[in-house]
Amino acid sequence: MKKLFTSTTPLFMVLFLFAFVAVAQTKVGGKVTDQGSKEPLIGVSISVKGKVIGTISDANGNFSLTTSTPAPFTIQVSMVGYERQEIAISGNKTDLKISLKEQALMGQDVVVSASRVEESVMQSPVSIEKMDIRAIRETPAASFYDALRNLKGVEVSTQSVAFSSINMRGFNGNGNVRVVQMIDGMDNQAPGLNFSVGNIVGISELDLEGVEVLPGAASALYGPNALNGIILMNSKSPFLYQGLSAQVKAGAMTASNRSQVTTPYGDVSFRYAKAINNKWAYKVNFNMLSAEDWQSTDYRDQSLLNGRGLGDGNHRTNVGYNGVSIFGDETNVNMLSSLSPLLGVPNHPLTAGINQISRATGGALSPSAILGFIAPNVNVSRIGYTEADLASYTNRNIKFNAALHYRFNDKVELIMQGSYGQGTTLYTGADRYSIKNFSMGQYKAELKGSNFFLRAYTTQENSGDAYATGTLGQLVNEAAKPSTAWYPEYFGAFAGAALQNFGTVLQTTLAATGNPNTAIGSAVASTQALFPAYHANARAIADGNRLIPGTPAFNTAVAAIKEKALPAGAKFTDKSALYHLEGMYNLTEKLGNKFEMIVGANFRRYALNSEGSLFALQDNGDEFTISEYGAYAQFAKKIISDKLKLSASLRYDKNENFDGQFSPRFSGVFTEGRSNFRASYQTGFRIPTTQDQYINLLTPSARLLGGLAVIQDRYKLSGNSFTLPSVLQGKPVAYTAKPWKPEQVRTMEIGYKGFLGDRLLADAYAYRSNFTNFSAGQVVVQLPSQHQDPTVLGNKVFSFPSNVENEVVTQGWGVSLDYQLGNNWMAGTNVSYNEIKDNGGLANFQLAFNTPNYRTNVSLSNRNIGGSGWGMSAVWRYQEKFVWQSSIVNQVLNQQQLSVIPAFHTLDVQVSKKLSSIKSILKVGGTNLGGKLYQTGWANPLVGSMYYVSLTFDELLN
Repeated sequence: MKKLFTSTTPLFMVLFLFAFVAVAQTKVGGKVTDQGSKEPLIGVSISVKGKVIGTISDANGNFSLTTSTPAPFTIQVSMVGYERQEIAISGNKTDLKISLKEQALMGQDVVVSASRVEESVMQSPVSIEKMDIRAIRETPAASFYDALRNLKGVEVSTQSVAFSSINMRGFNGNGNVRVVQMIDGMDNQAPGLNFSVGNIVGISELDLEGVEVLPGAASALYGPNALNGIILMNSKSPFLYQGLSAQVKAGAMTASNRSQVTTPYGDVSFRYAKAINNKWAYKVNFNMLSAEDWQSTDYRDQSLLNGRGLGDGNHRTNVGYNGVSIFGDETNVNMLSSLSPLLGVPNHPLTAGINQISRATGGALSPSAILGFIAPNVNVSRIGYTEADLASYTNRNIKFNAALHYRFNDKVELIMQGSYGQGTTLYTGADRYSIKNFSMGQYKAELKGSNFFLRAYTTQENSGDAYATGTLGQLVNEAAKPSTAWYPEYFGAFAGAALQNFGTVLQTTLAATGNPNTAIGSAVASTQALFPAYHANARAIADGNRLIPGTPAFNTAVAAIKEKALPAGAKFTDKSALYHLEGMYNLTEKLGNKFEMIVGANFRRYALNSEGSLFALQDNGDEFTISEYGAYAQFAKKIISDKLKLSASLRYDKNENFDGQFSPRFSGVFTEGRSNFRASYQTGFRIPTTQDQYINLLTPSARLLGGLAVIQDRYKLSGNSFTLPSVLQGKPVAYTAKPWKPEQVRTMEIGYKGFLGDRLLADAYAYRSNFTNFSAGQVVVQLPSQHQDPTVLGNKVFSFPSNVENEVVTQGWGVSLDYQLGNNWMAGTNVSYNEIKDNGGLANFQLAFNTPNYRTNVSLSNRNIGGSGWGMSAVWRYQEKFVWQSSIVNQVLNQQQLSVIPAFHTLDVQVSKKLSSIKSILKVGGTNLGGKLYQTGWANPLVGSMYYVSLTFDELLN
């Protein structure tokens, strides 16, 4: 017999061939039906437990599966809305008759986010919320992402119809850097921002298998930045979810504050997936949304200048007016302070006139006294532009996704996946940004086994034609007339008219009465009574060539400014990238299932690229890069007759700019009957974002700087600037730099999840979090004598992250109750409470808790009323008022806690009808049916009502 191998055959070839040597095959097949109707069920998942191999039932409910897994083994039969079954297989079996019972009990979901291994949601060691396919389909919201706000303890900040930021347990923000969003294991953050841009570059609803939301610290398993929670979204496998599905959604958005009150809304998507055989499968997704956005029309005066408080205003009521949603009016200069130095300029016309009057009074009135009578001690701002003048409200979002899956065998599957999204939207940060033609791509290769995964992915970001709206408003004014010319013209016109009137009345009254005191009093009274007229006249003169919105000159200036990079223009460029390599191995089976053990590690690199418009550059002109790595291990063991499950995990992470960090977690879950009691101690930390480290951006309110010494030292802040609160109090205190460390948190949590009777499911938690080295915004001021920059009128303001010295403590609780009313009717409610404890010593910082104390949701639903195929759901939401702190808010407002977001409540309702004959579901719904506008953050848009009709086709719909 001819030899198959020779002594010269390479070892790797021998191993490769052995991998494909035929092994014993077991065939499993049968039919799956609905226990009640006896009808066949389409698209039921049948998989070998603990393996990657699996299939689905066809249009007749039949399935066939061939596996190399040696018998005996167990197959899992599952479908959303039905009770999961496990069936023991001892050998070939092709005539199985499987009858699935519709899920009657709540809380039967399986989750992975809490421990990175599958476990019952009832026995999760920490609080967890989940939306499965059925919940996503039935929730009364325009999109599944909007529906996340209905979950317990979840807050949503709406900046655009297509861009919302998810937050949990405090420190809400328009770009939340304390919550991590993952899609199919990939961190969905934009690398240059370090937060997810909502679902603009996310996942299509048709391809979404489920969403798991884990409130609280999750750094022990998921690494840096998951301090307040993690959102885990998983897409559908093309092996298990096959065929064509499509959705068309159309509707109308209406809000009374918009220039066009009612506008259309459209959302179209399709998905196609195909398993070619047991080895190969692929899927493609497409989604397109179009709408005219919500608008920000908050015209309250947030300047607090010239004795004004926060309230309605304009330049007639306050010459230093600074509207919340007006851009370009942030520039302001004090008139008296600007004119006073002119008294030392002998040949200046104003000085000559004042000196002439002073001599005429025999020196009874000094030049400074006269100036004080004719020039008020007020701040004057330039007229700005509304957001509608500067930003486009045309919101567009397109998403593509494709994946190719290959199964080497029952245990190993290769996934090649790519996602690309492009959109135009608005975002509120330190400025109000128009994110025009923003795009981001995520590309992944993953080797996934029954007990391991190894994945590598990259995220490529491109800011497109994005620009800063507030900066644009200021630069449009500067293009018309530089402030260095505008203010002298304004002040000169004002003071000239006032001085002329003062001198005339003084001379006339003195001649008539002969009494100097009477003459001075009359001159002062007459002149100051005319101040409003002088202001109007001075502004008309200075604004003689102001650019008017809609004119060709205005449009030309705007286009030119948007083409120039910051700070000379308004455009910001961000083409940063992220590269990530990660692996995990589950050793439980290797250890004989005596206890659970998983280990994992990752490496990540950020490659910053803003072409100098957003990030600081190295001394050689290159952009910075940031590298970090981490490793973790978790152990779990069941004791006391498997009633108590104890687990412990430990993670270590290192970023090149900071010391390494350990993140331990300990938890326990005790199960007695249908009740589960849990307790956990977990730690987390946040490596400062790429922007926190390296940003160097001039905005209308301040220059934003990174917290690293290499950035701050360039502006000589330490010892050469004052803290803002001390300046406002009139007692300047010098700022002294100190070492900057990653933020850390320690969280204690207790909870309960279980059934109270047969129909009531209760879930409750209480937590307390202690933050050390809390990273918050600090603002310092350089006076003109310190910065000596002739291009800057007045003080220079800098804002940067810094560690709070005192411990920051937050605490809260949440309760949800879900009750089965009978006949498929479900009622539910949830309440969450969050608060921050004031420990003192925090006055110099903006903690930006930005979270209402109380939030509540009340829901009522029925997915199949009387077996008719009709369904309905309704959710009423309420949240309290709260104070918003961020760098876009006037700094004085922040200090005085005046930036209040009002309380609001909404009602969302949806009615659906299953059209079995065309395998479709028709939905009609509306959100915020009361129509009262509400706002979720400072300078964010006012959100109105949305009404929609959607038709969803699914080839595998039962």
